[in-house]
Amino acid sequence: MKFSATPSSWPALLLGLLVTIYWLRVLQMVMRTRLTAGRAANFVPPEPLGRLLRLVWIPVVVLWALVPIFTSLLVAPQQAAPILLRPIAGLYGGDRILGWTAVATALAAFGLTWVCWRRMGTSWRMGIDPNERTQLIFNGPYAYVRHPIYALSSLLMLATLATVPGIFMAVIALLHLALLQWEARREERYLLSLHGPAYANYIAQVGRFFPRSRRQ
Repeated sequence: MKFSATPSSWPALLLGLLVTIYWLRVLQMVMRTRLTAGRAANFVPPEPLGRLLRLVWIPVVVLWALVPIFTSLLVAPQQAAPILLRPIAGLYGGDRILGWTAVATALAAFGLTWVCWRRMGTSWRMGIDPNERTQLIFNGPYAYVRHPIYALSSLLMLATLATVPGIFMAVIALLHLALLQWEARREERYLLSLHGPAYANYIAQVGRFFPRSRRQ
């Protein structure tokens, strides 16, 4: 099997590199939090279920970055790729308009995620620590969506799938999206128990992943 990037594969290559940069930035924030707060932003959560989820989530994230890069370097990936990397029937991974639209979408999602990270500041965490109380953030993107980082991560994953619409990438996407949904709900239950009426009112006013009109 030969490897060589072609113009039609550049979107997948760029998506893979962007996802790699995204998660390297996350690791940088983890290390910074460890230096400033004495704990690694719950990269490995203290609670058992959180640690168990990481055993699935970390390989999913690694594959999320590597599969687009690997696929983009295959010569004529639609024909030469292993069966799990070939486009699903009816989908075509070499469409330039779709590919570059996905890249633009991913760049926008990454930029907006950076805004969310900055807005979170020292309250940013990756998991639940029952012994830690962080400040609630209700402004900026969080005034419109309760989990903007998760929503944007979902968009970034869908953009990746658009450039690499293979069976293997679809499985990775489904796992990541399902884990985001599960983790968002776990975090909400935890924050409700921690902050009570303040967070309950926030839930009533703001959508989980999509903005919604606020009713009086």
